Amino acid sequence: MTISGVAAIAGIGATEFSKDSGRSELQLTAEAVRSALTDAGLAPQDVDGLVTFTMDTSSEIAVARELGIPELRFFSQVNYGGGAACGTVLHAAMAVATGVADVVVCYRGFNERSGSRFGQFSVAAARQVNTNGLDNAWTYPMGLGTPAATVAMFARRYMHLYGATSEDFGRVAVADRKHAAVNPDAWFHGKPITLADHQASRMIVDPLHLLDCCQESDGAVALVVTSAERARDLAQPPATIRAAAQGSGEDQFVMTSYYRDEIGLQEMGLVGRTLWAQSGLRPDDMDTAVLYDHFTPFVLMQLEELGFCGAGEAPAFVADGAIELGGRLPLNTHGGQLGEAYIHGMNGIAEGVRQMRGTSYNQVPDAAHVLVTAGTGVPTSGLILSRDWTRAGHP
Repeated sequence: MTISGVAAIAGIGATEFSKDSGRSELQLTAEAVRSALTDAGLAPQDVDGLVTFTMDTSSEIAVARELGIPELRFFSQVNYGGGAACGTVLHAAMAVATGVADVVVCYRGFNERSGSRFGQFSVAAARQVNTNGLDNAWTYPMGLGTPAATVAMFARRYMHLYGATSEDFGRVAVADRKHAAVNPDAWFHGKPITLADHQASRMIVDPLHLLDCCQESDGAVALVVTSAERARDLAQPPATIRAAAQGSGEDQFVMTSYYRDEIGLQEMGLVGRTLWAQSGLRPDDMDTAVLYDHFTPFVLMQLEELGFCGAGEAPAFVADGAIELGGRLPLNTHGGQLGEAYIHGMNGIAEGVRQMRGTSYNQVPDAAHVLVTAGTGVPTSGLILSRDWTRAGHP
């Protein structure tokens, strides 16, 4: 049994992305879900499943009440922050493939800038009443109390082993901001940067500059998942779910897996191997990719773990505009979380859908396959979405 090709993303929706939404997280979520259903040509009464993050504050039953969803046959939550993003689609696809539910909406909504700011030092992360809190309690007293601080440790080791430089990280930020500059929905629309701008930006945690770090954003994104067969009859060209996977590596921690024999993101390597096996596709088959970019060094490390290049080869891979539109592998054509908004990776999945529909502001010509990843440094997830050639008029 496989879920490959059985389910599809039939609708996408989002609020505006801002720094102060002026409304509750539940309201943001309800707006995004309604927008996604309208996009698919469906109504709340068609929905019988909801999936979100364990970190989300809007429970499934509250979302159902607000929208008038009468009954839920399936509901699920995925752990580990941004690592949950593609996992929500995996859970939805499994529910659809097994007949547990017919129409499942995945959602994430938060006031992450005007409310609880993930980028700030927060003792709450070390006080969680679970083992994630216990894990954090080992490092928070030592000053590793922000995501940037935890990633800086990986980045410095990567630089030491492979000779990578801050400029190599900066090329990811430059590409993201170039793509965001022509995306009217992006917070940094019309505001590209140069590598010199990146290097001049203030240091946050050595070696990470400000422009290596993603935004803090308010907003919500929702995705409608149903069977591939049903999706072909709905309002939009579907993005077929060719593969979906989750992964946790050996000796896994939340953002602090420093005790492995080798530097890297083993959990993303596992996700990649599963995606390639499940889909029958390879890295060379990907026309574009949306790689989780909360911090630029992890984009380079993902390219290596996913098989686009070998260990230590990502700096050369991203050189000379290779990850910009028109390059060998355009990345984050919406602008990513550095350029569009930080919605815990869900806006990246929506961009993958747009690429398969042919409606991205930075459209890759004739794109047939896109790889999307979720949060890095944590147990994570990924997707391969494919264009539905039957709906597009191809045999």
